[in-house]
Amino acid sequence: MTVDAVVEIAKDALFLIIKVSLPVLLVSMAIGLIISIFQTVTSIQEQTLTFVPKVIGIFLTLMILGGWMMNNMVEFTTELWSSFSLYVHR
Repeated sequence: MTVDAVVEIAKDALFLIIKVSLPVLLVSMAIGLIISIFQTVTSIQEQTLTFVPKVIGIFLTLMILGGWMMNNMVEFTTELWSSFSLYVHR
């Protein structure tokens, strides 16, 4: 196994991590921003106010996009294991 192959696998894995986690992070960030604006406008400074909406938003995002996320991870793992013989040297 060459250094180039290891770098390529690591690059693909990091790109997959970013691609799969991005929807959940964006939803969490958007909900946090909306709640923060709401808190600023209403002068409510409760720290725990963002917790429940974020949990619900993340749960809904995982329900909607969970299959797509899992398919991407399974596809990457299958591709990695199917080319396993190319990486092993005697």
